[in-house]
Amino acid sequence: MALVHFDPFRNLHDFPALRLFDDTVTRLLDPSAQRPWAPPVDILETPDALVLKADLPDIDIKNVDVQIENGTLTLKGERRFEEVEDGKAYHRVERGYGSFTRAFSLPDTVDGEHVKADYKNGVLTISLPKKELAKPRQIKVTVENN
Repeated sequence: MALVHFDPFRNLHDFPALRLFDDTVTRLLDPSAQRPWAPPVDILETPDALVLKADLPDIDIKNVDVQIENGTLTLKGERRFEEVEDGKAYHRVERGYGSFTRAFSLPDTVDGEHVKADYKNGVLTISLPKKELAKPRQIKVTVENN
């Protein structure tokens, strides 16, 4: 009787769930492996503007790009993995690293010509003012007595 080497992961590519498991384990064992991530974003509406706030801690603003084109706001950037010095090693890596892209459809009421962006304490704040026609107006109603 001949002995046959059994490799349970030989056909790993045939099972997407196992491939996902293998990818996850590989990322956990290699902290420099880039995993997909996207910064969390809050969008607030005021009477005069839409305000978008994105958490971008530990990201150099030079690595962030904000664009508006064809009614879409695109936020792109990259958080680079910090190389460790000799004698140091990570015990846990939970933060996401690598490139990210977020895209948001803007309503027609946004005035794309007067957009402002501010970066403070790791938070990017983008103010998208509304067009004058879209701002709420108070209309006084008069009542006539007969």
